[in-house]
Amino acid sequence: MFIESEDTVLQGVDDLLQGEPAEPVSSLKVSLISLHGLIRGKDPELGRDADTGGQVKYVLELARELAAQPQVREVELLTRQIIDPRVSDDYSRIEEPIAENAKIVRIPFGPKRYLKKESLWPFIEMFVDQTLVHFRRTGVPSIIHGHYADAGLAGAMLARLLHVPFIFTGHSLGRVKRQRLALGKATGETLDKRYRFGSRIEAEEFALETASMVVTSTNQEVEQQYELYDHYQPDRMEVIPPGVDLTQFSPEDETPIASAIADELKCFLRDFERPMILTMARPDERKNLEKLVEVYGNSEQLQEAANLVLVMGTREDLRDLPKAQRSIINNVFHLIDRYDLYGKVAYPKSHLPSDVPELYRLAARSGGVFINPALTEPFGLTLLEAGASGLPIVATNDGGPRDIIANCRNGLLIDPLDGEAIEKALLRVLTEKDSWENWSQNGIRGTRAHYSWSHHAERYLRDLQDILQHTPSTVQLNQPARRLPEFDRLIITDLDNTLTGDDEALAQFNALLRENEHVGFGIATGRRLDSAKELIEELGLPQPDLIDTDAGTQLHYGQRLTPDRSWGSSIGYAWQPEAVRDALRAVSGLELQPDEHQSDYKISYVVDTREKITVPKIRKILREAGVRAKVILSLGMYLDVIPVRGGSDMSLRHVLWKWGFAPEHVLVAGDSGNDVGMLLGRTLGVVVANHSPELNRYRNRPRVYFAKAAHAAGILEGIEYYNFMDKIVIPNDRTE
Repeated sequence: MFIESEDTVLQGVDDLLQGEPAEPVSSLKVSLISLHGLIRGKDPELGRDADTGGQVKYVLELARELAAQPQVREVELLTRQIIDPRVSDDYSRIEEPIAENAKIVRIPFGPKRYLKKESLWPFIEMFVDQTLVHFRRTGVPSIIHGHYADAGLAGAMLARLLHVPFIFTGHSLGRVKRQRLALGKATGETLDKRYRFGSRIEAEEFALETASMVVTSTNQEVEQQYELYDHYQPDRMEVIPPGVDLTQFSPEDETPIASAIADELKCFLRDFERPMILTMARPDERKNLEKLVEVYGNSEQLQEAANLVLVMGTREDLRDLPKAQRSIINNVFHLIDRYDLYGKVAYPKSHLPSDVPELYRLAARSGGVFINPALTEPFGLTLLEAGASGLPIVATNDGGPRDIIANCRNGLLIDPLDGEAIEKALLRVLTEKDSWENWSQNGIRGTRAHYSWSHHAERYLRDLQDILQHTPSTVQLNQPARRLPEFDRLIITDLDNTLTGDDEALAQFNALLRENEHVGFGIATGRRLDSAKELIEELGLPQPDLIDTDAGTQLHYGQRLTPDRSWGSSIGYAWQPEAVRDALRAVSGLELQPDEHQSDYKISYVVDTREKITVPKIRKILREAGVRAKVILSLGMYLDVIPVRGGSDMSLRHVLWKWGFAPEHVLVAGDSGNDVGMLLGRTLGVVVANHSPELNRYRNRPRVYFAKAAHAAGILEGIEYYNFMDKIVIPNDRTE
């Protein structure tokens, strides 16, 4: 099916994909990725739910400040498109300006409705495929920066595929959160089910392994939090504290005027003029709001000294909130009732973003204090906002608060689990007037000296320039890519146990391919190229247009088996085969397969099924040995270790990117873990009935069809299911 000048076409596209030298750092395109929550440029709904908090403000202000720098051409903030009557139509807009040269781009993937972050994991590959379409249309960025674990996974996948440097910011880390929450009543199993810690922590490891730079907010993050990860590499970590918008958050410089939020608080408080203990946090278990109410309720001195103001996000109807948030707010209400705190505690239902600066100034005017009692606090932007407004702070002795108070000297640190310590710190701030004044002035000066967004952007771009100067090339598209010749759709299938095992069905499959010249044919197998060729001939298959061998590490095209040069030049990145063998040599139950199953970029083992050998265990061994590699288990007993840029997910996406081929026009079929990568995303997946157990976890994924028939008959069933030879339909595209 390839045209006569096949080698010329391949050579031309390979030259194109080899890329030019890294673009001048005076013309940068930065792609920030933040997938969960509700992100919009104007009046972001901070505190609406557990996913819409400080990270939203962080990425918006980072985008705005980076775009203002002279060496930056464009900043795009990639997030999720949401079409849901429960939220504003703003989140359905494909593009929204943030500032000059900065915009939000909303990528449609997964269900249209709004989802909490723990429900996004099955759709990350769909985001990757959709974003590749976006990059093909708008150009490959100079740098990709993922925020939080979900965007860390997606950004790292894109960066590996496009050979673009990757930056990661975790914001909060799964291992840290799991440790802190495990101190409570919930069991580890309950926590893992609720928060998907398994997916989250592996995504964080993947992001850390890929990142050229990890941006952290505090030294404690580097030394105590990221240190918990196998891919902890402190030399890649840069402490660049975020900034605070000093145009909004400043001390009162004129006679105060009446405000709507003050009137709202007066409805709750018997004596509005008393000092205010202010906290502002979404109703999340980590924020420790119930503990704060308990401390206040148990302290007559605090109740006499100050009112308590709890700004717990926004809500229209408590019953509409997610169960976890509703539970926390109900517990707060119960404690207010238990301690009979009516008239002393305010808990407004909602507030506007424009109310937030006034809340800090109200508290400062009253001689009050801001408290952040969170169990863990990666940074704490509210602490900067309070400090910049002249309001002293009391904060958890963790992460960001440590650095903020060390730099600004504007408050006290507390153990968030020690009620007596919390009470004493609050009373000290409220009653020591000279100390209050010093802390207030220190906060105003310190935030301006240490925490401006312009300072953050300068540091960020300085480090980015260094990364780009040491990056040889990126995969740029300077002209439209060529399509695979003479066919408009492509079937890619595994060989062993997928095509083999049913001679009659295989003959039908062969005939179908030969009768439909508009359909391309590809093989994806763990076998070496020579072994795959022998089996292809033995089975009487047509000559494949694409052969993906050695577990997604070798690509060849057409009758002449022309190697993919751009793939070949990149697959060896970070590959250390001897280090892999050394690290796994002493693992009981692992035995190297014979030489005919080994290749330059694949080390293959047989697993003794009596031993408890799992992919996470092997990954951990390799990571602890400082070895970067991918681990794939197939049929429960064959384990392959390959380079980080290998695997059927990366090789298939490379082919589709290279040729401008739509995933919706590609049907992929497999039976084992070796095939998982190509089955996920926007391709049309078929799993034959004789599949291995490791694929069962993907039964409810969109675009993954589990056939009732085995072997080649299952592929034929999948072809019919998707009407693949005619006008393609996707019955299992439903994600709702």
